[in-house]
Amino acid sequence: MGLVMQLTRVTSALTFLLSSGAVDEAENWEEQTASARSSYLSEYNAAGISLIVSAFGSTETPTTSGLDPVTTANTMAAWVIEYGIQGIDVDYEDFTAFDSGNGTSETWLITFTQQLRTQLPQGEYILTHAPVAPWFSPNLWSGGGYLAVDQSVGYLIDWYNIQFYNQGSTEYTTCAGLLTTSSSTWPESALFQIAANGVSLDKLVIGKPGTTKEAKTGYIDPTTLASCVAEAASEGWDKVLVPISRRVLTCGVHAHIRCWGDGVAGMSPT
Repeated sequence: MGLVMQLTRVTSALTFLLSSGAVDEAENWEEQTASARSSYLSEYNAAGISLIVSAFGSTETPTTSGLDPVTTANTMAAWVIEYGIQGIDVDYEDFTAFDSGNGTSETWLITFTQQLRTQLPQGEYILTHAPVAPWFSPNLWSGGGYLAVDQSVGYLIDWYNIQFYNQGSTEYTTCAGLLTTSSSTWPESALFQIAANGVSLDKLVIGKPGTTKEAKTGYIDPTTLASCVAEAASEGWDKVLVPISRRVLTCGVHAHIRCWGDGVAGMSPT
């Protein structure tokens, strides 16, 4: 059996934009001439692909480091506009701040998101977030976790690229654990449980490693994962999972690590 997706939108993200500036693929994009960037964007647009940039990642701790959310949002939005891309993915991984339980992460994220939207208007720019799945567990985070973020600014966020990996050796490794019943360690953080707690199902994207080398834990073999996706689709979910390896999915002419899209999932006999 093979997985078939009829895509209506595909998005590819450059990694990474830090508070100090662009690095890795984002820096490579910055160093291109304006003419080259325009040419690449034309190719992407012709292929139905939106190009955005991923902010922060695992190497930056915005809240713990004392970054001002308004200033940081203004700086990053200005980069998006200057270099002609179509939006930003907030890959916030400040675990120290989030685990502190005092709500500083949630407050920081809410303010940061609000300010991004003042600079990157909805309908003109894509704005996504990439939280780890446990941050959606209710009653674990005194500040409300990502449920509080969604309740406050979810209407400003286009979708969530949820990281269902690197959360424990047995976490989110079966269809049930991924879709309907997460473990007691991270309660109510499976896909449909997150939706049941108030987050719109059409904003939830499954993030999974494409190979065992791309994450420490959370890998599901392709055949099983295809059956999980088909099961989710049969229950009304229509987002494509996010392979985090360029070897698994490349978007068009120029490959970037993160790629996802909207579509309808189904199974083919091959």
